[in-house]
Amino acid sequence: MKKGTKRFIAAALGAATGTAAVRAVHNTSKNLADMAMNRKPPETTNQSKQEVSGSAKDQELENRKNTAAERLRNRDYKTVEITAHDGIRLTGHLHLVENPKRTVIAVHGWRSSWAREFGLIADFLYENGCNVLYIEQRAHGASDGEYIGFGLLERYDLLEWIDWVNEQNFSAFPIYLFGRSMGAATVLMTAGENLPENVHGVIADSGYTSPHDEWKYVAENNLHYHYKLMEKYVDKLVMERIGFSSDEYSSVQAMQDCKTPVLFIHGTDDTFVPIEMTYENYKTCAAPKRLLVVPGAGHCQSHLVEPERYEEELLRFWQKFDKVDAD
Repeated sequence: MKKGTKRFIAAALGAATGTAAVRAVHNTSKNLADMAMNRKPPETTNQSKQEVSGSAKDQELENRKNTAAERLRNRDYKTVEITAHDGIRLTGHLHLVENPKRTVIAVHGWRSSWAREFGLIADFLYENGCNVLYIEQRAHGASDGEYIGFGLLERYDLLEWIDWVNEQNFSAFPIYLFGRSMGAATVLMTAGENLPENVHGVIADSGYTSPHDEWKYVAENNLHYHYKLMEKYVDKLVMERIGFSSDEYSSVQAMQDCKTPVLFIHGTDDTFVPIEMTYENYKTCAAPKRLLVVPGAGHCQSHLVEPERYEEELLRFWQKFDKVDAD
């Protein structure tokens, strides 16, 4: 075989291999974006939620959460609906208490639900004078929406919910935004907006810095992908679906502009959202702030590991900031 022919064949094989590699990266990127954002994750995905979170399933914990969720769903509450800024229908569940002291808007996390996320702490909230509006994030549960926005879209939804609460004759009570995981990132990003004066505090349990940072961390540490190769494809898909890039806004940026007091909570053993992200959010926060770190707690498990300390921090936070003239 002539040398020229050999070089041609080698070049052709290299081009074919390169094309296959690009196609593989593109397909993996789409799979990651679908898994993260689609209302219903693709059936072809090979990653379970345990792989994504980097932790094994704890059946005892799952049973406790399921029991608490069922108990919460069986309580007396009113299901309400609003229309989001982009026209989709959003659903919430309002539980009222006698002699309320404040209103808590509870925001669940990624591929979770209002009852599972807050079932174990619901009794504490009610016993301490909290009206609670449990919202269902877009593309979850009874709320409409095709894609999950990781806080980039949901911060605008939360502003609509705050306005709705204030239209229900609750404006005399202080409002607290209480989010976990993606819900924590949602309340933190919302805190960077101009909030009504009666929003007195934000409680962020296990929140990330930005969708970009979170996807990069999960892809590299839990799924063992080379995220740098996928980044531009993922961002193109995110932009096409929700009109934002994954790093267009962040909790860190919001904290630079935040004027609302924030209670940050995180467990040291979180393998889904690393505690360093909360440290960064806390360090950047320009508003009055508190930090609760729970040794040995995994993702959103701080209340399970140290319930008394967790609840004491919430009470201390409310006691300090319930009053309108609180510093």
